[in-house]
Amino acid sequence: MQHRIIVLGAGYSGAVAAGRLAKRLHREDVAITLVNAEPDFVERVRMHQLAVGQDLRPRPFGEMFAGTGVELKLARVTAVDADRRTVTVTGTDAGTEAAEEEELGYDTLVYALGSAWNDQGVPGTAEHAHEIASRPGALRLRERLARLDAGQPVVVVGGGLTGVEAATEIAEARPDLDVALAVRGGLGDWLSPKGRGHLRKVFDDLGITVHEHAAVTAVDADRVTTADGTSVPAAVTVWTTGFAVHPVARATTLEVTDTGRIVVDRSMRSVSHPDVYAVGDAAEAAGPAGKPLRMSCASGVPTAWQAADAIAARLTGRKIPEVPLRYFNQCVSLGRRQGLIQYVTADDRAVRAALTGRTAALYKELVCKGAAWGVANPTLGLPTRRRRVAGKAARTAAPVGTPA
Repeated sequence: MQHRIIVLGAGYSGAVAAGRLAKRLHREDVAITLVNAEPDFVERVRMHQLAVGQDLRPRPFGEMFAGTGVELKLARVTAVDADRRTVTVTGTDAGTEAAEEEELGYDTLVYALGSAWNDQGVPGTAEHAHEIASRPGALRLRERLARLDAGQPVVVVGGGLTGVEAATEIAEARPDLDVALAVRGGLGDWLSPKGRGHLRKVFDDLGITVHEHAAVTAVDADRVTTADGTSVPAAVTVWTTGFAVHPVARATTLEVTDTGRIVVDRSMRSVSHPDVYAVGDAAEAAGPAGKPLRMSCASGVPTAWQAADAIAARLTGRKIPEVPLRYFNQCVSLGRRQGLIQYVTADDRAVRAALTGRTAALYKELVCKGAAWGVANPTLGLPTRRRRVAGKAARTAAPVGTPA
């Protein structure tokens, strides 16, 4: 009897977890199924590049997981029953909306459905704004930008990493457009003085107008409106004010936060259902000083390593490795020629040191390539000797309260 492991979602964290499990465990002992709606890996950290017309290298999962024993199932997840240990999916490989539902049973579940854009409930956003949190969204924005005439205004809303990268990428690729960024606080107010200074210089060089302390309260087809009543013209609005997790977890009996993230322990195991692990944006995981990890690739990949290693250790009767989850830097692309590497404390607070300019751009590019490489090579040079599942993996999950 094989121990059935199902991984839901094949973004950075889900794909890494599936591949790492396959390299940790004997395929005779476990059946690993990776459920994802699309057949190709999406480099989410490059969606701003896709949106301005750059072509990204295809990364089919069929090639990435060939020979690993991981079975890819093209389907959308519609429900999880954490008490019955089942997942309900609707197939996407047939290419029809009338695809039948299917119920899959699991012994261990890795929930990695991730997140999508968050319109924050701002009126008009869902109807008029574009998002770049997904490949379809980036492609829609790509088509819209291509139709814009010179001089037309583009407003990016949101001053975080995604907003900064989107604004600079669009301004560099289309210097004929009037690009603006609307931020709730100050531009780069989370950065060190050196980082903020470099960011402002790049924005000035690219001709990007910055509306600071300008929370957007409404979006229309041709403008956005800020909290003080200011109307900012916008032929295109790009919304980047954060992410919202996939809604499936909230509809289960799993313990989740108010925002729908699954509450986990240090091994990424659900605190309410020990046969469920959550990784990436879907998990409410504590970092240094108990501070929740932010939604990012920088958080998602380490949580995937942690979960996969903990699952393998528990199944093989070995000690669960304890690797601290921490941050080292924030990597920001500012177009293709400029970048910013802001060094941070373990709990993600900026320190004085920062790397800027062309060197930082090359650094960020290496990070992006490394993240994609890590999906196909999830052990990152660690020992890959597979372990046999203790007792042939009886399909019995550990009871609630089992020591980590």
